[in-house]
Formats: sequence, structure tokens, C-alpha cells
Amino acid sequence: MPREFTYRGYTLEQLQQMSMDSFIRLLPSRMRRSLNRGLTQAQLKLLAKIRKYRKQLEAGQKPTKPIKTNARDMIILPEMVGLTIHIHNGKEFQPVEIKPEMIGHRLGEFAITNKPVKHGRAGVGATRSSMYVPLK
Repeated sequence: MPREFTYRGYTLEQLQQMSMDSFIRLLPSRMRRSLNRGLTQAQLKLLAKIRKYRKQLEAGQKPTKPIKTNARDMIILPEMVGLTIHIHNGKEFQPVEIKPEMIGHRLGEFAITNKPVKHGRAGVGATRSSMYVPLK
């Protein structure tokens, strides 16, 4: 039997029905302070897109465009759970499916901005032994 998700003792359904103020009180201090200061224009625009997308899903329509955003500093709220949001990583938009465990984190944490280094062979002149490695 899978464990049911809870955030600070509240289930996902309870979190989604909570008012924004009562949810903010559950967050860690850094996130709480950020939300209490107010949302930026980019964050408000993202929230409006998410609400519009949800209305289309409830009406039975299939949304035409994915949700894309540059607001990497947006805190993941319970109303975002279940959606796929495309987050800009500096080069392209990476699709990220929002799961309940992500609540309280920032969107940017899930779209890595650097490419992991994959080392290949040593180049010509890198070591004494590379003299004998064929060029092709």
C-alpha cells in the first residue's frame, strides 16, 4: 500500500482547499517571507496561466499550448500539482511535471542550468602516451 503524501500533517486535498494565507504559514521562513512580500509580475502571469489552463481542463477542452515560464523563483503551490510546466534553463524550456513532493520548493530547482561534464578521450599532446594514439 503506497504511503499517502502529507505536507506538515496536511494531505494534498486539504492543501488545495486551504486559503493562500493559511498555506503560507506552513512554509519554511525563506519561502514564507518571499510570498508575504508579494508576487512579481512574472509570477502573477504564471499563476494566471496556470488557472486558465486548469479551467480549460475542467471544461473538458484540451489546452493548445504548454505553460512556459522564465519565473524560476516561483514557489510551487498546491494548485500546480499534476501540471507539466516548461521552465527556462537559460537555453531552452525544460518540461517539469509537478509532483506533490515538490510543494514549497522553487521551480528553478528542477530545471538544471548547467550541462553535466562528460569527459572523452585525451586530446593530442595531453600526455606523453597520447603521442601513440592514432588521430582518426
